[in-house]
Amino acid sequence: MPTSLKDVAARAGVSARTVSNVVNGSGVVAPATRERVQQAVDELGYRPNAAARNLRTGRTGLVGLVVPEIDSPYFSEMAALLAVAVEGRSWTLLTDATGGDAERERRLLGGARRQLVDGLILSPWALTPDDIARHAGAVPLVLIGEHVPDGVVDHVAVDNVAAARAATAHLLALGRRRVAVVGVGANGAGATARLRLQGYHEALAAAGLPRDPALEAGTGALHRADGAAALRRLLDLPEPPDAVFCFTDQLALGALRVALERGLDVPGDLAVVGFDDIEDGRYATPSLTTVSPDKAATARLAVECLADRIAERAAVRAQGGTAPGEAPGGGGTAPARTVVVAHRLEVRESTVGRAVAPG
Repeated sequence: MPTSLKDVAARAGVSARTVSNVVNGSGVVAPATRERVQQAVDELGYRPNAAARNLRTGRTGLVGLVVPEIDSPYFSEMAALLAVAVEGRSWTLLTDATGGDAERERRLLGGARRQLVDGLILSPWALTPDDIARHAGAVPLVLIGEHVPDGVVDHVAVDNVAAARAATAHLLALGRRRVAVVGVGANGAGATARLRLQGYHEALAAAGLPRDPALEAGTGALHRADGAAALRRLLDLPEPPDAVFCFTDQLALGALRVALERGLDVPGDLAVVGFDDIEDGRYATPSLTTVSPDKAATARLAVECLADRIAERAAVRAQGGTAPGEAPGGGGTAPARTVVVAHRLEVRESTVGRAVAPG
């Protein structure tokens, strides 16, 4: 016979109500208790009756993910991680891509689609803080990736300034003195590019080096072709760079291709660092040094924040309140949270070369 909610409660040593709160993402459950219940759920293979739950709670069991580009390796990896994270709560993920278009982002945030989902995870490129604040109460909402002022909605992201500073400092520590950046002002990069540029500037200042606008290469987008075009321009300078920090791994992979075309040794003639730690970079020749944000933690924490906001919305409605549009963070009463996700610099062959086997 199928495992019942009571079976899980007995295994975990808690009440059926506590199990219900955990699997439905509602109520307040102590972290240790939540972990014990989730372990029992996993061990027994319990799957809640989604149809019955949705009828009882008035929820659809659907959550939305809105990203700029689903064909981008970074966003496709994030979508896969988020799909696993929501499945653990018996939710289904619906994914939309906006192309970084402001009108499409506004339409998906404030339009009819919000009636189909219980909550939304959004990675905006073109929305302004005012756009987000205007629609923040319409649906439980969590932002990933893009920076917005604190206090608007829950936001889960890496510290882009610190990450870019570390990437640039790594190149400077290797003795590079003409360190270029690629991705400045990229269409759709928004605040992320500005924050990474700030980190780059801070690292230069800490090393006592002046800024050189000629080494700050703008791109139309954040793809391989854009990185290739930018590095060609940089290499044609009277004084070309001896290192380059690219704001995405896709830009860096395009730069690596151009270095090969020009007959440059990487990292001997040109050291290259990317950002995102996508799979392609690990298998490139040379393998790509990159900033690796904790994508799994980003997905898990974003879903946890969204579950909290959905539960708050349900509590407001249970008390006869009218949640839509009335409170920041998607109808909740708790202050909006900014959750900073860990990152690390993965040092690979594109900056330190290939290790030579002894003997």
